[in-house]
Amino acid sequence: MSENQINEGLSATLESGVLSFPITDYSSDGSIDVDAYARRLEWMNSFAPAAIFPGAGAGEFFSLTGDEYDALLKTAIETRRHAAPVIASVGYSAQVAAAGARRAEAIGANGILLMPPYLTRATQDGLFNFIRAVCDNVEIGVIVYNRGTCELALETIQRLADACRNFVGVKDGHGKVETILSLRLALADRLLFINGMPTAEMFAYSYAGIGIPTYSSGVFNFVPGIATAFQRSLASNDRDRSDQILREFYLPYSRIRGDKPGYAVTILRAGATIIGRPAGQPRPPLVDIATSEFAQLEALIEKTAQLAA
Repeated sequence: MSENQINEGLSATLESGVLSFPITDYSSDGSIDVDAYARRLEWMNSFAPAAIFPGAGAGEFFSLTGDEYDALLKTAIETRRHAAPVIASVGYSAQVAAAGARRAEAIGANGILLMPPYLTRATQDGLFNFIRAVCDNVEIGVIVYNRGTCELALETIQRLADACRNFVGVKDGHGKVETILSLRLALADRLLFINGMPTAEMFAYSYAGIGIPTYSSGVFNFVPGIATAFQRSLASNDRDRSDQILREFYLPYSRIRGDKPGYAVTILRAGATIIGRPAGQPRPPLVDIATSEFAQLEALIEKTAQLAA
């Protein structure tokens, strides 16, 4: 497969709609519940996401064993609809990430989301070597999550684009608009750029304004209608509609989400419980949101249900 085929095929698909990052279902004993996860994906897939990212940040990738992750990935591939690509997450060390990427490719993943390296901050050369180690081990496209311990300079991304034909994109979680604009201006014809900020919809105007309309949506886990309505209003430049959805749902939602560390994930699980699709207890070190905040989220979902119309 040529570089253009890898880049253009995956990029075109990911740019077409909402990106789904499902939460992970756990049984009462704390093990993953694959059957419940399959039912969750079937429901989410009925809203036609552009792509599925099983077990990523929202799915607690950092708490899953390799075998557990492989089971989730297989389930996502088996339940997808409309040929939506399934993008597997890998991470930790270069060796572990490369091995995970090889397994994901063998299972049938359409691409890789490479998480930031575990714990350690590194030089730009170190990050280059970390990412290249994964790209060199698979043929499918690799998207790098530029967040936390991974903060890539323009020159490093350019080196990667030159060295790795299957380096296809950057999911940005740092939110430095000047930097990401410089990247897009330099490499828009080569790479896909994704707004990967927590509650990315709150940053969607800024990213879309510099030519990056694609973003990840955590709330697709429990209000897929609202998530889809916002994406459509953004794509059609219906500012009145997108302003309304931001004002009435995303702004108060973000205030709850930002109250405590870890809520970016557990608020999604709370939302799923509220709509009748509970996923069990999150794994430590995460904890459920407080009872008072659960009540606030429940009221917000009820109040804003009409936004999905």
